[in-house]
Amino acid sequence: MKTVIVPTGGGGLLAGIAIAIKAARPDVRVIGVQAEGAAAFPDSLRHGAPVPLPSMSTMADGIAVGCPGEITFAAVRDHCDEIRTVSEESLSRALLALVERAKMVVEPAGAAAVAAIPDTPTHFSSPTVAVLSGGNIDPLLLGKVIRHGLAAAGRYLYLRVVIPDLPGGPAGLLARVGEAGANVLEVAHERISPTLNLNEVEVRIQLETRGEIHADIVMAKLREAGYKVYE
Repeated sequence: MKTVIVPTGGGGLLAGIAIAIKAARPDVRVIGVQAEGAAAFPDSLRHGAPVPLPSMSTMADGIAVGCPGEITFAAVRDHCDEIRTVSEESLSRALLALVERAKMVVEPAGAAAVAAIPDTPTHFSSPTVAVLSGGNIDPLLLGKVIRHGLAAAGRYLYLRVVIPDLPGGPAGLLARVGEAGANVLEVAHERISPTLNLNEVEVRIQLETRGEIHADIVMAKLREAGYKVYE
C-alpha cells in the first residue's frame, strides 16, 4: 500500500497533506510522526479532544507543540490513518543517514518521518514517501546531533579492557584493535581499583567502528585474544 509519512507537531502540515491526498487517493495511507518527548496527538486521539502535555523534551523543537489546535485535531482525526512516535536516538540516526547518504541537511524535526521507517521497516511497503519539512539547524547543533547519531548507530564503542600490567601491554591491545579495523579515539588507564589484581591495569578505550555488527566483531576478537572486555 502506498504511504506518505509526515513530521507532526501541531498538526497543520499533516492535516493539509492528509486532506489533499485523501480527496484524490483515499487508498494512500497518511501517517504522522511525532517525537516521543513531545507527542500530544496520541493521548488527544485516545481522549477524542486536544489534551495538553505537562512537559516536553526533544531535540526536534520544530515539532514540539504541547497541544493540538481544535481545527487541526479534527482534520487529523478524520483524515489521518495513524500517528507514530520516534525516540531521540531514532531522530539522530535519521539525520545522520540523510547527511551521510543523501547529502541533505535536515533539522531534527524535518527528519522525523525518515526516523519512523527504520524503526519498523516491515510496517511500510513500497512506495513510501517521507516528507522532509525543514533545514533550519545551527551548525553547532548539527555537529552534536551527528555525534549523537553516530553513537546511537553503534559507530562509537566505549570499552573497559583489563590487561596485564607489563611493558608492551597497551601496545599489544591497540595492535589487536587495529587488526580488527577499529579506529582509536581516546585511551585512559586505571591502576587503582578494588576490582583489579596487583598485576592488572584497566584500559578505558573509545573506538570508532563501522556500526553495531563491526563493534561486536571488535569485542569478539579482543575476547578471543584473552582480554577481559566490558562495555
